[in-house]
Amino acid sequence: MIEALSPPLAPNKIPKVGFVSLGCPKALTDSELILTQLSAEGYQTSKTFEGADLVIVNTCGFIDDAVKESLDTIGEALAANGRVIVTGCLGAKAGDSGGNLVRQMHPSVLAVTGPHATQEVMDAVHANLPKPHDPFMDLVPNAFGTAGIKLTPRHYAYLKISEGCNHRCTFCIIPSMRGDLVSRNIGDVLSDAKALFEGGVKELLVISQDTSAYGVDVKYRTGFWDGKPVKTRMLELVQTLADIAEPYGAWVRLHYVYPYPSVDEIIPLMATGRVLPYLDVPLQHSHPDVLKRMKRPASGEKNLERIQRWREACPSLVIRSTFIAGFPGETEEEFAHLLDFMREAQIDRAGCFAYSPVDGAAANDIPGMLPFELREERRARFMAVAEEVSAAKLLKRVGATMQVLVDSAPGMGKKGGIGRSYADAPEIDGIVRLLPPEKISKTLKVGEFTKARIVGTQGHDLVALPI
Repeated sequence: MIEALSPPLAPNKIPKVGFVSLGCPKALTDSELILTQLSAEGYQTSKTFEGADLVIVNTCGFIDDAVKESLDTIGEALAANGRVIVTGCLGAKAGDSGGNLVRQMHPSVLAVTGPHATQEVMDAVHANLPKPHDPFMDLVPNAFGTAGIKLTPRHYAYLKISEGCNHRCTFCIIPSMRGDLVSRNIGDVLSDAKALFEGGVKELLVISQDTSAYGVDVKYRTGFWDGKPVKTRMLELVQTLADIAEPYGAWVRLHYVYPYPSVDEIIPLMATGRVLPYLDVPLQHSHPDVLKRMKRPASGEKNLERIQRWREACPSLVIRSTFIAGFPGETEEEFAHLLDFMREAQIDRAGCFAYSPVDGAAANDIPGMLPFELREERRARFMAVAEEVSAAKLLKRVGATMQVLVDSAPGMGKKGGIGRSYADAPEIDGIVRLLPPEKISKTLKVGEFTKARIVGTQGHDLVALPI
């Protein structure tokens, strides 16, 4: 709903839009679409509230902490600027009385939209801050061709392949905010990937709510890219992304991969180095009864067997995952099963949330809600085991030579720098701390690869010497 029209701008003044992006990489790609459109239409964008003609806040509404951060940020933007448009997952969330939560908490916002709503956001911007130029004549600065503007560093980028999810996990409200699965046209996805690589991206992170289900909604129909037929399916998508990435020497990393049998077909591509031997698999738990209460799509036994088969086919495979401790009804025996699973599955990187009763989640009605202190205590016990497994696996890398993508290298890396190996996704995994090179001629450059010998570990991180 759009409530107010803006006063006219002074002649020749370029309108400036403040922008804040909160939440996950999927929300980040929504922000990139909005920023690309704003820039294409001649708006200037700013990361600050002051001096902007209005502010857009892209929110997250998945867990209580994210809701609080989003509401607080909206309040800060209103206090500093007064003219705020809200978009994102929190925009689709209802309050206690059934009305829109954002409207209840901050009734003076100019407009509220849900996630993945570029056009609705632009409509609100046009109503409150008229566009200054003809969009058909303007060029988009600092963009990656058809892929648009990116909020990540220039050498890596997220590529969203679908929106929404067909699962109805009892702890999750994403389908109520983002809807059922809608796969992007495979030709558009591949064109974006090509544009990103041509623009200098060295690492492409494939994301969605359910990457394994890509194309299910369109019955894996055949699309076209570069004059050739390509099925709208994860295997064909990943194969073609690997083909496109190869001439650029770039990495392709897969996120949010549910452990369906179809994932088995991707493992040979990882074993041969065509895509990174890295899978982000949201397992959530291991015990069959807990997974049943969660309404997850696979049982714990099948997950363990599948992971073991993957590792047999690709010994270098790194698996990261997320888990929930203290789910309603979780017994001490079920939790112990999860700890045993962690040790047996040897999950390389794991995060864990203590169960949080998110408004609107069906799990809130499951009997056996555990006390807050017990949920937190189990989360801490889980993380102790996860860190023990991860630390042991990191120690095995000492002495190895690895390819490292450089993220930071002050002074051309003469005093060292920071990078990541294939085992480390940006911002969620560890890093490789690069020591000053021994050779005077050796330099490091952000966005380029270097070979490095692993000489030690430091917590979740590796320490390496560039060679």
